[in-house]
Amino acid sequence: MKRIHFASEHESFRNVFREYLQREVVPHTEAWERAGIVPRSAWRNAGQAGFLAMWADEEYGGTGIRDFRFDQVVAEELSAISEGGLVLPLQSSIVAPYLDRFGTREQKKRWLAPAVSGEAVLAIAMTEPGAGSDLAGMTTRALDQGDHWVLNGTKTFISNGINGDVVIVAAKTDPSDPRRIGLFIIEAGMAGFERGRKLDKLGHRSQDTAELFFRDVKVPVSNVLGDPRKGFSYLMEMLAPERLTEACISVASARAAFDVTLIYTKARNAFGQPIGDFQHNRFKLADMKTEIDVGQVFVDRCVMDFNAGELTAEIAAEAKLWTTELLWRVVDQCVQLFGGYGYMWEYPITRMFANARVHRVWAGSSEIMREIIGRSLG
Repeated sequence: MKRIHFASEHESFRNVFREYLQREVVPHTEAWERAGIVPRSAWRNAGQAGFLAMWADEEYGGTGIRDFRFDQVVAEELSAISEGGLVLPLQSSIVAPYLDRFGTREQKKRWLAPAVSGEAVLAIAMTEPGAGSDLAGMTTRALDQGDHWVLNGTKTFISNGINGDVVIVAAKTDPSDPRRIGLFIIEAGMAGFERGRKLDKLGHRSQDTAELFFRDVKVPVSNVLGDPRKGFSYLMEMLAPERLTEACISVASARAAFDVTLIYTKARNAFGQPIGDFQHNRFKLADMKTEIDVGQVFVDRCVMDFNAGELTAEIAAEAKLWTTELLWRVVDQCVQLFGGYGYMWEYPITRMFANARVHRVWAGSSEIMREIIGRSLG
């Protein structure tokens, strides 16, 4: 189907970004996976090329064009090459918007501008060993000391946990009210801030995911993002674009898995004919193609609603739920069509399969998405 929400400037940008990935990223993906981390130079290169937080105001190095369709193109093209470590959408579409939405002008100069240039890698720390989607259950605490705060706690499963220069940390600020949460900007090198081991994951092997520890970290008041009592509402507000980003990635990843499988089923012969010619396999491919196209139309509409300021948390949850479950169904069926070769790491579908599993968990699990949608029904 023709995707009518893209204009010529988006397709021109897609071509430029695709060429950049083929030149600067694809030749290094295997080395990055073996190392378990993307070098910082890759982030600087992306920033210098203009592919980080492009929406930021010109004052901070961006274009000032606030159009999520460009974010969608970035997510789609990275998904097409199954690059799971250089998580540009995490920096541009998920974390940097917190600085833009709630930061002061001085904070934006300090942290948003370096994020746009690629000199600073961003991370956000919400999840804890004992609290994932239950933000009210977090135990990390920040104690107000007048001219500074003292932060104590542990966070886990933090993407960019090793490379991150600037980490937005969610912490309780009032023991009597679980929804009183503040967002604190922790910088690399702060006394008491320690990074744990790089976690060994099933997929997204080149993405540096780590535990973070905060032991009596002295946080200046200038490092508090917005009102330290309203962080819960900030997080709720920003989860919608995060889940939209995840939906863009998931449906694009499903399409990428389908495309490589379609090629394989045309080339692989069994019993004297291509395996794609067998009716069962042909019907499986037809079902996948149909579901991907349906999901794509829904996600594209969500992108336009977001641009118009009309995307609700419930619809974002629907998009995240549908597309991540779709991605899992598609890659599972694609591995089946590959047969034994689908279990070999040298085949791209195997990496896609490993990367896909976590999408039903992070940014809010499928069960949490269903809870959000169900509650909205009254």
